[in-house]
Amino acid sequence: MQLTGPAIEKRMHQTVFQHLLNKAPDIVIEPYFPECLGSNSYDLHLDKVLSVYKCTLPKGMKPVIFCEEKTAVPGEYSMRDWFYDAHAYEDYCLRPENYDIRNPKYMLNPFDKKSHETIDITIPETGAILNPNLGYLGSTFEYTETRNIFPYIDGKSTIGRNFILNHHTAGRGDDGFCGQWTLEIRVLCPTLVMPYMRIGQIYYEQFRGRRKPYNRNPHSHYNNQAGPTPAAPLKMDQCLLDYVAQKNKELTI
Repeated sequence: MQLTGPAIEKRMHQTVFQHLLNKAPDIVIEPYFPECLGSNSYDLHLDKVLSVYKCTLPKGMKPVIFCEEKTAVPGEYSMRDWFYDAHAYEDYCLRPENYDIRNPKYMLNPFDKKSHETIDITIPETGAILNPNLGYLGSTFEYTETRNIFPYIDGKSTIGRNFILNHHTAGRGDDGFCGQWTLEIRVLCPTLVMPYMRIGQIYYEQFRGRRKPYNRNPHSHYNNQAGPTPAAPLKMDQCLLDYVAQKNKELTI
């Protein structure tokens, strides 16, 4: 059962029971603006900091193109603008394979912490152009807390129609999550983004069953995250590896 806009707003207020137990309301959105409340969602905004993984950015290339004016229009920029200097651009023209993100030299290793080192970019008020060959970590400007219900985020219709993907796979949240939402952003073509633009919507659904809050789960990685948060190194589940080994052992007997 999905909460309507008025129901979302209602759940942001403490009940008498929560007040007596000194507990926070089921939904916290900070800052909160009534005009951002929709029929069954609340609009979220893009914070001004983006991150890219160092290992995915070719040497000499800019992670974004900073716009000098808010009136930036197609045709004002060229491939040369993706490079810091003329030497790097000339090298790209001679050896484009060295700047192709499909080159395995730019491999992202989910199991290696060093692979998740980032470069931070602050989007100026005049905006920045994102590169369709790169993945960006962003975050919502809003800090949220959710209890007793299930939150998830999705792109706004206008964002989708501009082919901006605001969460690559992780649009689903957890009961008990507290923090800003990290966004995995991709664009289909070079695309202008602005700090504090509306980037998506948060929805809430009622669930049934015994609770296992995210902020009390010892295996949670991202509670209380602030700003674009890199991926935690992926670990193999030893329980599954032991299971596979046991099954293989049984097959050889």
